[in-house]
Amino acid sequence: MTKKIWVFDTTLRDGEQVPGAKLNLYEKLEVAQQLRKLQVDIIEAGFPSSSAGDFQAVKEIAKKVGNTDDVVITALARAVKADIDSVYNSVKYAERPLIHIVLGTSDIHVEKKFGKSKNQILDIGVGAVKYAKTLLPDVQYSTEDASRSDFEYLWATIEAVVKAGATIINVPDTVGYAEPEEFGELIYKINHRLKNLNDKVLLSVHCHNDLGMATANTLAAIKNGADKVECTINGIGERAGNAALEEVAMAINTRSSIYKAYTNINTKEIMNTSRLVSSFMGLDVQVNKAITGDNAFAHSSGIHQDGLLKSRDAYEIISPVEVGLDDMELVLTARSGRHAVKHALEKLGFNQLTETQFEGIFEAFLELADAKKEVYNHDLYVIVENYYTQHNSQKEDLTNYRGHFYELMDLQVISNTTFPSASVSMKKGDQILKSSAVGSGPIDALYSAITDISDLEMKLIEYNISSVSRGKEALGKVKIQVEYRGEKYMAKATDTDIMKASALAYINAVNSIVVDHLLPVE
Repeated sequence: MTKKIWVFDTTLRDGEQVPGAKLNLYEKLEVAQQLRKLQVDIIEAGFPSSSAGDFQAVKEIAKKVGNTDDVVITALARAVKADIDSVYNSVKYAERPLIHIVLGTSDIHVEKKFGKSKNQILDIGVGAVKYAKTLLPDVQYSTEDASRSDFEYLWATIEAVVKAGATIINVPDTVGYAEPEEFGELIYKINHRLKNLNDKVLLSVHCHNDLGMATANTLAAIKNGADKVECTINGIGERAGNAALEEVAMAINTRSSIYKAYTNINTKEIMNTSRLVSSFMGLDVQVNKAITGDNAFAHSSGIHQDGLLKSRDAYEIISPVEVGLDDMELVLTARSGRHAVKHALEKLGFNQLTETQFEGIFEAFLELADAKKEVYNHDLYVIVENYYTQHNSQKEDLTNYRGHFYELMDLQVISNTTFPSASVSMKKGDQILKSSAVGSGPIDALYSAITDISDLEMKLIEYNISSVSRGKEALGKVKIQVEYRGEKYMAKATDTDIMKASALAYINAVNSIVVDHLLPVE
């Protein structure tokens, strides 16, 4: 028998506590709309008593995102009347509002943070729940720092607030102190008692990642009776972050026979949600992060690529399509083997190559890969054409592939506060093409000039810069995503000159579009 696991997303509350990740009202609404598409069960929209702006954001989300009965809208309150009123007055516009109250239960919190006795804290919690129940029928109570609490006191608190009317009990590993075996045992003991006390009350967990075990602890809790999990997109959050929603959801989805559970998450919206949150919050996702990292479904090792081409399940337990990506990505680098390069060439239509021809082309590929790091499809066309030209080994009317691709010759970018501009010189076959443009900033001007030369109606969706080395001669990597005729294209480039890297990445995207839409077929 499988049971539904409720997914509570706290990206807009706990996730927004990351320094520098503050969102404005428009951005919060956009993220909340996307979370609804992702089909989370509960959105924690903020901490309304913290500021007038956060109160307004929660209120707008309740009105515009919580206006249907397919998602619950909540916000956080401390166990004080003013906070509870603030939550109520902001979430009450939702079809399904919920008040979330938090109060510590560990000795460290009770004695050192609050300076009160355990009985006093317990009474405060009960009073808060009773007051909240006069406002709304659904109240969640979080026993902050539960994993470091005395168990019998923790249970006494849970029992008291359930009797006071709490409909969800949340057990946080607030500082990421727990490990899976002990956290699973804690949840098992609480679940056993809670189901005997009131089997209508949901048991929830909220795990932090200070020791890198947030997802593992969350999954251990599910195996031991948890009904609900609290997560964030990309695992963002206070300090080292929270359990990553995408990791928990895909673990349940992939290993459902182990967890005997399911979620309502629309997994095909995972990447869209990840990229939106990353872009708005300015927080890059580490490239090797599970599920949402750039390399999570990219294969560059020749051994892995060979195995994947023979059987997908050799090195792939999740199809990238399941999380909203295109199909398997074989990244062509100097580590790619013959099988992967031959596969890429065949996909481009070069499936009649002799062994001698392929070996010559593969040698040229390795030489370019050593210099360029990553080889694109348009590079393969040029490699093939160069080989044919040098060996006079193909028919005379061979398509001039090189004549359709763009190459950067030179650029000049002027950055200032009043008139940012850029001039670009590019080569297309034997033509030298030039353009200049102004923009809202230097990158906008640069990309406008390149777009003018290519004459393609491209839309820049994502632009990211990161450093891949240290020191004065540091290499900067630019990663972009563009849209053309409804299709999205990712491209990257690396250079010590970040403007040059930006131009090269954009031109790589242009050439990818040429391959898909504008290259003549023989």
